[in-house]
Amino acid sequence: MSPFLLTRTLPEDATDAALRADVLQGLTHTPKTLPPKWFYDAHGSELFEQITELPEYYPTRAEREILVARSGEIAAATRAHTLIELGSGSSEKTRHLIEALNNLSTYVPVDVSESALTQAGHALIDEHPGLQVHALIADFTARLTLPDTPGPRLLAFLGGTIGNLLPVERAAFLASVRDLLSPGDALLLGTDLVKDEKVLVRAYDDAAGVTAQFNKNVLTVVNRELGADFDPAAFDHVALWDARHEWIEMRLRSRTAQTAKIPALDLAVDFAAGEELRTEVSAKFRKEGVRAELSAAGLDLAHWWTDEEGRFALSLSVAR
Repeated sequence: MSPFLLTRTLPEDATDAALRADVLQGLTHTPKTLPPKWFYDAHGSELFEQITELPEYYPTRAEREILVARSGEIAAATRAHTLIELGSGSSEKTRHLIEALNNLSTYVPVDVSESALTQAGHALIDEHPGLQVHALIADFTARLTLPDTPGPRLLAFLGGTIGNLLPVERAAFLASVRDLLSPGDALLLGTDLVKDEKVLVRAYDDAAGVTAQFNKNVLTVVNRELGADFDPAAFDHVALWDARHEWIEMRLRSRTAQTAKIPALDLAVDFAAGEELRTEVSAKFRKEGVRAELSAAGLDLAHWWTDEEGRFALSLSVAR
């Protein structure tokens, strides 16, 4: 058997269909919204890599600090033979886990990008010749079917990405994750933590303006893919803290009254001066809230690790 397998569960035209559906629904809704997944074309991914290196943006560094310090404990607690990663991307941070999991035989990265899966998979096999990589081209927010792999299994969902889901979406997502696991399997979850508002807002509104470019890139994606005529310069980047919901919102605020045309959808979208389009919610968490959400999905919190400054957490929960 080849050490690298690639299975496509996402139809070739699924991305285009999903974009059309999200744009039509989100831009005809009040208030207007677009999901954050549409930031990430090739240029958007490059911009996000730049964001992770900015002094204001702490989550990537904080999570990596925990992984470096705690991967051995994670390995000892799970003794996993299979590691599954949702939204694996370059699999960079996961390398710490792979190196620590002495019993690991199979890695199952899940991502929508075939090129990212192929590049990362072959690199990992070169580094770990005995490792079997079975990559899945799939949308992890949809129902997944995982390959038959040896247990116990550890499913990793890192980067604080769960914060992009609204509470009802998180509940459905965690329930679907639990359905993928057998009793005794584990979930390793990355969550950004509630902290000082100024620290949070700076992380999403950096002085160099990279996050502003990243935010406006969603308009560039819609222009390219759907023939729209959005002018990114006609919108301002906005990041604010919603204390009631304990989440950061990223928005694009229209500088003037304007109309954007989207020919592929036969749609004209009117914006009033000052009207805002929400492009991301990034929820921040507290330990007891995470414990309660996991428990409701059938997962028991077993370990909780934070970086030294207590900015970010990795939790390990066990399926019951």
